[in-house]
Amino acid sequence: MTEHRIADIQLDAVSLIRYRDEVELERKVAIYDLLEDNYFELSGCVEGPYLVQLGVAEGNRLIIDVRDADDAPLRTVKLSLKPFRGVVRDYFQICESYFDALKMRTVKRIETIDMARRGLHNEGAALLTETLAGKIKVDIDTARRLFTLLCVLHIRA
Repeated sequence: MTEHRIADIQLDAVSLIRYRDEVELERKVAIYDLLEDNYFELSGCVEGPYLVQLGVAEGNRLIIDVRDADDAPLRTVKLSLKPFRGVVRDYFQICESYFDALKMRTVKRIETIDMARRGLHNEGAALLTETLAGKIKVDIDTARRLFTLLCVLHIRA
């Protein structure tokens, strides 16, 4: 039986920097949720499950290193981060507002900002899905979680 899923995901330690505690929590939750439920299909009928490492190279490339369950290399996908810069910048700005609103506990403002945040998150996930087309197929929930991790790595880039 072919399994189209990520069994384990790691972020390249060189690419990571420590940010706000809230961002660290988002990263941990994204990884946890991703490993609990995801759809990830490498093009070319390469069977999973997959071990994936995400990183940034050359300052502007997302590197997706995909390996099989025995850690043998399957494919390395390199994506330019340039198309994501605007949505990532906007996403982080809205997240800053969201985190600040949480501290003030203004429910109406939190709800409004969260709707905008989800919209940007969906936009980023759709862009990621489109950029991965022909290389890796993912469902929307997997794309959303991968977009969160892309954002964390994008800080460094």
